[in-house]
Amino acid sequence: MNGKVWLVGAGPGDPELLTLKAVRALQHAQIVMIDDLVNPAVLEHCPNARVISVGKRGGCRSTPQAFIHRLMLRYSRQGKCVVRLKGGDPCIFGRGSEEADWLQQFGIEVEMVNGITAGLAGATNCGIPLTLRGVSRGVTLVTAHTQDDSSLNWAALAQGGTTLVVYMGVAKLSEIQDSLLAGGMRNDMPVAMIENASLPTQRECRSSLAQMQLDAHDFQLKSPAILVIGEVAAGSQAITLAQTA
Repeated sequence: MNGKVWLVGAGPGDPELLTLKAVRALQHAQIVMIDDLVNPAVLEHCPNARVISVGKRGGCRSTPQAFIHRLMLRYSRQGKCVVRLKGGDPCIFGRGSEEADWLQQFGIEVEMVNGITAGLAGATNCGIPLTLRGVSRGVTLVTAHTQDDSSLNWAALAQGGTTLVVYMGVAKLSEIQDSLLAGGMRNDMPVAMIENASLPTQRECRSSLAQMQLDAHDFQLKSPAILVIGEVAAGSQAITLAQTA
């Protein structure tokens, strides 16, 4: 009999942000396949499981996706309970749907467990509401790192009127800045650059679109980091605007 694969979001880093459902899945796991960005502290919930590192990080040597697929299939066919433990949420830049579709072709039962995504947790820890009445009526999550290295439609994003949260953008700050300015976004649009979201080592740098590349250099911004671009990144100023609207 086949086992089951759980695609579990471990959240942005703080182990206390795990959901109860994620903890239950880990407690039942026999095999845990863990990503690089997952805090090892969450493994206290699966002390008897075999833990296999299958890290994937931009600019670093990564485990091939095809190999990850084969591992999940192998162990689930052995009747084992497999947890694929991902940073953030498995369906927000986490390849969760790709892995689920592939396993289901072989008749493997798959269940998703959502996790808190870094863009939300990092912003909240900095006092930034991604949506705010009178200031921002929506939020757009994008990744600056694409599979084919193509560029996003930054001009459309610049005119979208929502808070823009950019994942995996540290290496492309120049492109992001130039493209949003060329698309018509204001020079003084507030920007927050947040490193190590939700961890004790979290750092933030507040800037503007025109200054963000210089400020990131001075701040020595490093991955993993997210960018929050929009009026809400002004923090208390944005809240004041909403209260007076």
